[in-house]
Amino acid sequence: MLQTRLLKNIDWVFIGILVVIMAMSLFVLRSASANIFQDPYYFVKKQLLWIVIGFGLMFFVASFDYIHLKKLSKYIYAANIALLLAVFVFGHETKGAQRWISLGFFDLQPSELAKIAIIVSFAVLLSKRQGELEKFWDIIPSLIFVGIPMLLILKQPDLGTSLVFVAIMLGMLWVGGANPRVLLMMLAIVLVLVLFIFGLLYFATDGFQKPPEDLPLPLPLKPYQLLRLVIFINPNMDPLGAGYHVIQSQVAIGSGGIWGKGYLQGSQVQYNFLPEHHTDFIFSTVGEELGFLGGSSILVLYFLLFWRMVKIAKEARDMLGTLIVVGVTSMLVFQFFVNVGMTMGIMPVTGIPLPLLTYGGSGLLSNMIAMGFVLSVNLRKQSLLF
Repeated sequence: MLQTRLLKNIDWVFIGILVVIMAMSLFVLRSASANIFQDPYYFVKKQLLWIVIGFGLMFFVASFDYIHLKKLSKYIYAANIALLLAVFVFGHETKGAQRWISLGFFDLQPSELAKIAIIVSFAVLLSKRQGELEKFWDIIPSLIFVGIPMLLILKQPDLGTSLVFVAIMLGMLWVGGANPRVLLMMLAIVLVLVLFIFGLLYFATDGFQKPPEDLPLPLPLKPYQLLRLVIFINPNMDPLGAGYHVIQSQVAIGSGGIWGKGYLQGSQVQYNFLPEHHTDFIFSTVGEELGFLGGSSILVLYFLLFWRMVKIAKEARDMLGTLIVVGVTSMLVFQFFVNVGMTMGIMPVTGIPLPLLTYGGSGLLSNMIAMGFVLSVNLRKQSLLF
């Protein structure tokens, strides 16, 4: 249980922002699910249940001193790998991907929990290697440590979540004392690889004018993933197929204007022209019905949340606490920008949800567990009063 002396340090602004984002999620889901099921509150009621459980998990995790992770990190990492491997044995396939394990009343997505597991275990690893990350070869163990679960997730296949691991690793390495020049070199290598892939696709698709076929070199990506990259450049190549999501999302956001069409009045949403408008494209629902002002309000909420998390990281009592919060922040910031960019057509469609706002049990609960670790660091910050 949380002790009274710890509660003196709690960041109520941080808690308040979370509550507002959750309330906004329910508000938007009421509209997004209005014409999907006979019960217009179907998604709202389920999401509310996950929110209540999520806050319970957050405070439960926060009640434990994160310093104990030093003893548990190896077991957490091993359990994480075991759970990801279990997906290939016990998992079921949905929409061409094997990412979920059915628990009867709930479909567990281990890749969501894997993000939290890698943050806390990687934080312990880096906190023990202060001053030992000057050269590229010093970072190789970190690449292997994060790369193993990342490759297992990529195999599912889930490119979007595997990219989140890259963001987590780079953010934590940067704060953990890795040589900035080495990190810039790693980013440069990634950029060159991305440009190389797009170059191959350009020649294989006659300038992004047709689906990718007969690539001159094999790439470790599924055909649908390559098609998404082509559609990112030219969504009108397949307006009724692969490009449909992006085009309808842009129409929804663009038609919302400054003030929006009004709550429950968005044609793209209410007539279900926009797919996945309660999950991956929930920001498009906001843009159409609440307009630029509504979308901007969402952006402000997230920026405030990230600001408070950076503040908590700076006030942490030790490097372990700082690294945990930085890992969670890196994860959320990356998912936020990729999802919002995806709905606007300035990022490829990757299936990355908008954290804390998108409908879904596994994602919400894992994010709230992550917030529990952030709160654990906050409660035990340097200014603790005895």
